[in-house]
Amino acid sequence: MPQRVSKTGVNSIDVARLAGVSQSAVSRVFTPGASVSKAMRERVMRAAAELGYQPNRLAGSLITHRSYLIGIAIAFLGNDFYPLAVERLVRRLRDAGYHTMMFFDREQANSADETVEAFLQYRVDGVILASVALSAHWVTACERAGVPVVLFNRSQNDPYLSSVSVDNLSGGQTVARFLASGGHRRVAYLAGLEHLSTQRDRENGFRQGLMAEGLPLFDRAVGNYNLEEARRAARALFDRPVDERPDAVFVASDHMAMGVMDVLRFEFGLRIPHDVSVVGFDDVPHASAPSYRLTTLQQPLDRVVEDIVVQLLERIEQPAMPPRQTLVPATLVLRDSARIPANWPN
Repeated sequence: MPQRVSKTGVNSIDVARLAGVSQSAVSRVFTPGASVSKAMRERVMRAAAELGYQPNRLAGSLITHRSYLIGIAIAFLGNDFYPLAVERLVRRLRDAGYHTMMFFDREQANSADETVEAFLQYRVDGVILASVALSAHWVTACERAGVPVVLFNRSQNDPYLSSVSVDNLSGGQTVARFLASGGHRRVAYLAGLEHLSTQRDRENGFRQGLMAEGLPLFDRAVGNYNLEEARRAARALFDRPVDERPDAVFVASDHMAMGVMDVLRFEFGLRIPHDVSVVGFDDVPHASAPSYRLTTLQQPLDRVVEDIVVQLLERIEQPAMPPRQTLVPATLVLRDSARIPANWPN
């Protein structure tokens, strides 16, 4: 029976001796992404468990100049879409051998500068910014530190930054064509946070689509991606004579759209979609619930997450690789909250 080694001061040499392998083999087993056979991994892990060995990631990072830590900054979690996205990002990065550090701050929704400063102090290997922007100063700081940045659902005109976003502009155009084809003529829009590029692109695409169909935007309100504000906005749009109300509303997120539907049905007694059509954006799980059956633009979350992680890890492994800006198409999911044109898709 192999002689046990005291758990006090156990190091990789002790593990290698007990496992009957080289110290470099032990190092490979505990290095994320390193090539090692299943049998070797199991052998080393059994020895490590017996000795109570844990690798010193901090010491290792001083040698490899890698922390295997990714910073994720997100402005708010009120929209059901973002908790799902964060969960899948964390899981995908974990599978690639990385841990995550997350900052949540609705007050910093317009800029992630302070958060990125904290990330750099922790020597993260890369940064993902979800629906927040970064000033030119901190873009330069990340570039000098060799820390790649990927924007998620946010576009920014900077050649150092990679980005992955659903095609919000095209999505807005699709909704406009859909509602116009359904015979709607008083079409309103309920906006999210107005400073976000995702919101601007959705609205601009919607306006462009309506214009192409010969329709003006009938009315507009702002919900700021907040449920209660969306409800107030719906009341402002519909608290008027019947012939002055919208006959369709495109809402910038499912989270807000479901609140709008509740107001229209339970406060105004409107039938959806007979009296008014409602279309959302995201396709969160609750959108398909029997109480809503929301027609919405689906963000293909698995593909978006995969593109973000692949781009980030490529730039960590190959710093000279140029950034990419990726647009992922959104798909209109037809349910019961909007009138479906007889000729759709045309």
